[in-house]
Amino acid sequence: MKRLLVKNGWIHDAVRPESYQADILVEDGKIARIGAGLEAEGAEVIDAEGRQVYPGFVDAHCHLGADGFGMGFEGDDCNEMTDILTPQLRIIDALNPQDETFPMAVEGGVTCVGTGPGSANVLGGMFAVIKTRGKRVDDMIVKFPAAMKCAFGENPKRCYKEKSNYSRMSTASKLRVALREAKEYQEQLKEAKTAKDRPKYNAKLEALLPVLNGEIPLKAHAHQANDLFTAIRIAKEFGVKLTLEHCTDGSLIAEELAAEGYPVCVGPTLVHASKIEMRNVSFETPGILAKAGCQVSIITDSPVIPQQFLPLCAGLAVKNGMDAFAALQAITINPAKHLGVEERVGSLEEGKDGDLVIANGDPMHSQTRILYTIIDGEVCFQA
Repeated sequence: MKRLLVKNGWIHDAVRPESYQADILVEDGKIARIGAGLEAEGAEVIDAEGRQVYPGFVDAHCHLGADGFGMGFEGDDCNEMTDILTPQLRIIDALNPQDETFPMAVEGGVTCVGTGPGSANVLGGMFAVIKTRGKRVDDMIVKFPAAMKCAFGENPKRCYKEKSNYSRMSTASKLRVALREAKEYQEQLKEAKTAKDRPKYNAKLEALLPVLNGEIPLKAHAHQANDLFTAIRIAKEFGVKLTLEHCTDGSLIAEELAAEGYPVCVGPTLVHASKIEMRNVSFETPGILAKAGCQVSIITDSPVIPQQFLPLCAGLAVKNGMDAFAALQAITINPAKHLGVEERVGSLEEGKDGDLVIANGDPMHSQTRILYTIIDGEVCFQA
């Protein structure tokens, strides 16, 4: 049995607001015990006296591994630009764990991410939740499929305006048609008494069955308030799960979003308002949404913001009015819940994965140094 014992650290578990001094014992990749005066024969010991210990940071929305570092077309696998409806695409077929951005993420304390297709298409394909350490994506997966990417607003309009999609009405219609066809396909499969009765295999419709079955949510790219409400409208029409991604106009409709109860993630925010639907971009938005009662995650949308700056984005939200503990939860337990992996990651609790960050201060402060990043009980980075 492989053991790692972190001694005497100040624990920020993302469950309670107060930190406390304790030891953490990780056995075979899982947190076995948290308490004072722990001992473990044969364990690798890290003395964290005077240091701050956090859960590994989690990003609910990025494109890590799908947009090659320092490359152009050769490494760009975020968007399939030949078809506006591509739900059958799987991000795991594009991810490159050898890309330089993975060790950068680890050095920044980011241990788990939701990564997937971009937002060019009305339906872009399947997201995965992965750890940021590994050589082979199959061994890094925490959950797959984790979500079905869909997009509203400017991106599908801009990318397909010369082909098949000029208006928001067309975007919404295409999504409705795809979900309706998938529902009919689902009913045909249920009614089939023999293999001969089964409908002809349809990869696009098969990919949407987990959405209709409530196994994964639609992961809806939407910046503007009207697009956020369209995503909610369609999710209700079909009775499917939904997460709201980006939410740039969230501060304008915070009470309405809180009443709806869907998980929201905010970002990228450390950017220029590069298009009209981002004109309300602000680090005040995460705090406003959290105070209204939303479950808020802060995201990088990497490579838009480099993955390792996730905790810095949380710090900038605090600078702009967000409660510090709410900001910590927005890069730990909330994104874990957003991605449906909260039983494994996002907080320091017994039974969860041994993903820890040890720092010489608050990682949301720019001058703080990450000293150790630990994934599944393995030291993956040491300053």
